[in-house]
Amino acid sequence: MLDSQTIAIVKSTLPLLIATGPKLTAHFYDRLFTHHPELKDTFNMSNQRNGDQRQALFDAICAYATNIENLAALLPAVERIAQKHTSLNIQPEQYQAVGTHLLATLDELLSPGQEVLDAWGKAYGVLAEVFIQRESALYQNSADQTGGWTGTRAFRIKEKKPQSSLITSFELEPVDNLPVAGFKAGQYLSVYVQSEKFENQEIRQYSLTQSPNGKTYRIAVKRESHGLVSNYLHQQAQVGDRVCLAPPHGDFCLDVTPQTPVALISAGVGQTPMLSMLNQLAAQHHRAPIQWIHAAENGQVHAFADEVKGLEKELPLLETQVWYQHPDEQDRPGEDYQHKGLLDLSAIKDRLVPAGMQFYLCGPVGFMQFAARQLIETGIDAANIHYECFGPHKVL
Repeated sequence: MLDSQTIAIVKSTLPLLIATGPKLTAHFYDRLFTHHPELKDTFNMSNQRNGDQRQALFDAICAYATNIENLAALLPAVERIAQKHTSLNIQPEQYQAVGTHLLATLDELLSPGQEVLDAWGKAYGVLAEVFIQRESALYQNSADQTGGWTGTRAFRIKEKKPQSSLITSFELEPVDNLPVAGFKAGQYLSVYVQSEKFENQEIRQYSLTQSPNGKTYRIAVKRESHGLVSNYLHQQAQVGDRVCLAPPHGDFCLDVTPQTPVALISAGVGQTPMLSMLNQLAAQHHRAPIQWIHAAENGQVHAFADEVKGLEKELPLLETQVWYQHPDEQDRPGEDYQHKGLLDLSAIKDRLVPAGMQFYLCGPVGFMQFAARQLIETGIDAANIHYECFGPHKVL
């Protein structure tokens, strides 16, 4: 535990940190990669270039300084980051490198004096130990499962199937033909990809889209216009090609009883973890109302529509509500989609008020903020709203 003087010193630096802004973490990452270029094989360098990761780390540092007296408030964020770290195979010794360059960054940019650097060194050491212990437990849990493993494991592409003009699904089977670990609906896989066209190994997280079967995994990948890995998977990867996977991870998981009403709300490729949740509800013969609420531009980009319709037969209390912002001429109102324009939850307000209904959201951050605001205005308790951000985490 930290002593009161260390806590007071760290908290006193918060105004200076805020004034410095993400310039602080930009300097940190530049320094880290200069001294440890091998870490470029672990970090998503696209998120480095667009600034998302630098902003996320800056927000995390400020949150730690703000809540240093109440670490319990940070536990949800710790769990989310620990899950991501274990999917990237982060090891304890890497925390030492991060700590060294974080303190050096504080010294070089802020010149706060040795007393402040010592306090931050202690504070970082406590937080690093929290992560190391939690990640050790997650690694052990992955290894202990039937079909589990640690590190990475070789898989081959068994099936590659376009699901829309932008989204393609990949079914992956283990090269060793042994069982694969189960997972919780909503979790993801980290896919490790190497190509002679890449400067570094690239690692991306993709949501699992089915319920566990013990034999294969299925993910779905949206082709991004400038996405290095997504374009590789769409345009070059073929059936039979190999990739490496970390075990399933993630803390955005379906957690309901068979009697709990559920609303699954998504936009675009954000439907992928929702699809896993819906498949899991079907496998468990869920006995409460389910609202499948999805927003897409039009039918050309609307993936997995037939699969969701097929699940209606297994889930008699499932209702689908689909919004197309700009339907094409071939899109059939009432069949392909029920609503036109932007998502408007007031149109189905009466379906969103069963007692205890749990709401799961995934999609672009702006969409989730839009949807969450509508839910809260409807009177939904914020504690019943759960969400997932693809990429560095953001708060709704």
